[in-house]
Amino acid sequence: MIQLLSHPLQFHFEAGTSRGVLTQKTSYFIQIEQDGKIGLGEAGPLRGLSPEFEKDCLPAFQKAISTIKHLPENPEDIDALVKTIPFEQPSFRAAFEMALLDYFHAKDGVYFDNSFARGVSSLPINGLIWMGSPEFMRQQIAEKLAEGYSCLKLKIGAIDFEQEMEIISEIRTHFSSTELTIRVDANGAFSPQDAPSKLERLAHLDIHSIEQPIQAGQWKAMRELCALNILPIALDEELIQAKDPQALLESIQAPYIIIKPSLLGGFGASNTWIQAAETVGTHWWITSALESNIGLQAVAQFTGEYRNPLPQGLGTGKLYTNNFDCGLSIQKGHIYSNPHTKRTNPFA
Repeated sequence: MIQLLSHPLQFHFEAGTSRGVLTQKTSYFIQIEQDGKIGLGEAGPLRGLSPEFEKDCLPAFQKAISTIKHLPENPEDIDALVKTIPFEQPSFRAAFEMALLDYFHAKDGVYFDNSFARGVSSLPINGLIWMGSPEFMRQQIAEKLAEGYSCLKLKIGAIDFEQEMEIISEIRTHFSSTELTIRVDANGAFSPQDAPSKLERLAHLDIHSIEQPIQAGQWKAMRELCALNILPIALDEELIQAKDPQALLESIQAPYIIIKPSLLGGFGASNTWIQAAETVGTHWWITSALESNIGLQAVAQFTGEYRNPLPQGLGTGKLYTNNFDCGLSIQKGHIYSNPHTKRTNPFA
């Protein structure tokens, strides 16, 4: 039996991005139940990013899985069944794959059985600083530093650039690049014309990298910006709906890419991107895409499959007032999993 359910997640605060302010985000859950086993997955389509996004995605999600009549007999058959969901519906693919992995492991929330899932190892993560007033951003920075983060990621591009530069400069007066890594994420806020000058100014502050400085889909402009080698660029939105990972990576030649399984069509698709990146020498890290703790648990376990020393983007579990429990916790800039904590099931 396959069930679907929607759940509106409420933010603790107004989360600012260059595409607007978020106060609520709806996630969609799929539950597979058969022979006493349960598999749970989450689709979290995002407005302005996910191609399948609608005000209510439940009917489209229902239609996407309506042709699925039988579950695969072996885990090796998961990928083929996931691909029966259209490529243009990546979060639905990701949710279905999550549910199938959970179902086959039959261990209540174990999507990938590795040392992270078993609570033996942890993963380094960055502290996420949302856009907002300068006072709000400074408050977040102080909190993250007090919590022991050694890598911060600042959303930029929504408030005045001079104010953003001032905030980053303040951090650098107290912490050198050897003490604190700073990443910035522009979410495509810069134009190709003004991007070089802004990257020059950011580079003087020893920024580690900038995510998606200009809007996706401008391969030539992005390639030229990367070729200037002003500040390392990480491709993010650029990857969504790209059907040939290696062609994109070879064309743009960015030093980094961001892997978001929920926006790329799941874990099999994400692994294809990782393999392509390693083939051409592009570095990568994995981030969540504002999922609840259920989706975050699966993404974190997937990340645990790799030995990537870079801080990952998995610190979104505390965003919501009505999140689900699944045993994830954050301590001093690392995320941990407690395998003994029973996962909350929204279908229960």
